[in-house]
Amino acid sequence: MTLSFVVSGFAVGLLVGMTGVGGGSLMTPLLTLMFGVSPSIAVGTDLAFASLTKGVGTFTHRMRGTVRWPIVRRLCIGALPAAVLASLALKKFGVLDKEIGQLIRYVIAVSVMLTVVALLFKRKMLAWINAHPQYQLQGGALTAATIASGALLGTLVTISSIGAGAIGATLLVMLYPRLTAAEVAGTDIAYAVPLTAIAAVGHWWLGSINWELLLTLLVGSVPGITLGAYAARAVPERVLRGLLAFTLVSVAAKLIS
Repeated sequence: MTLSFVVSGFAVGLLVGMTGVGGGSLMTPLLTLMFGVSPSIAVGTDLAFASLTKGVGTFTHRMRGTVRWPIVRRLCIGALPAAVLASLALKKFGVLDKEIGQLIRYVIAVSVMLTVVALLFKRKMLAWINAHPQYQLQGGALTAATIASGALLGTLVTISSIGAGAIGATLLVMLYPRLTAAEVAGTDIAYAVPLTAIAAVGHWWLGSINWELLLTLLVGSVPGITLGAYAARAVPERVLRGLLAFTLVSVAAKLIS
């Protein structure tokens, strides 16, 4: 079983490196469906996994100057309290309870489908926003919308471990269409570090992190992400994202069946 987890970590890391999509939308459903890991343990372990891997990514983007820290702060104002409240709610209602586990499966399925929408329609949404500048938020309205987006992402990420990647990046593109692709990626990763760390601490408090599983996933994922980043240059992005979207739709259907 340990080897299987290492291979799975490598496969997910490879896809993440090739597509740029967060591992949560792939790793959590994989652990739940293929290996029968309980939804709460899968979410908690993946959050700990994400906090470590995204920390490395943030360091790289900071060195390159592609993190917009004012936006990171606004997102965190909404996301971090939401993560704490979501953890308290899971504690109150019993994260390891069977019915709560089923609810988490449904939340994961919804989050996966939101990721699919983000993958397939991000460019069209951006084109529409650029074509209608009168609808772009400014000033206080933009700040409030950013904080609200952070709160939504904080809740989704804590309950399902999904949302900080493709969904977060899509919201950033819609709210801040003038950001470069590198700035979107760097800002998205930077705010996700404290968010996933706090959510992971919450799940540690709840007893829903499997540390041995976490270690084996890291062993496989680190070389997978590295190799995937190089392989991405050889495979058309449209092909990769189309394949990933199809996979995620199948995963979501299986989760709710």
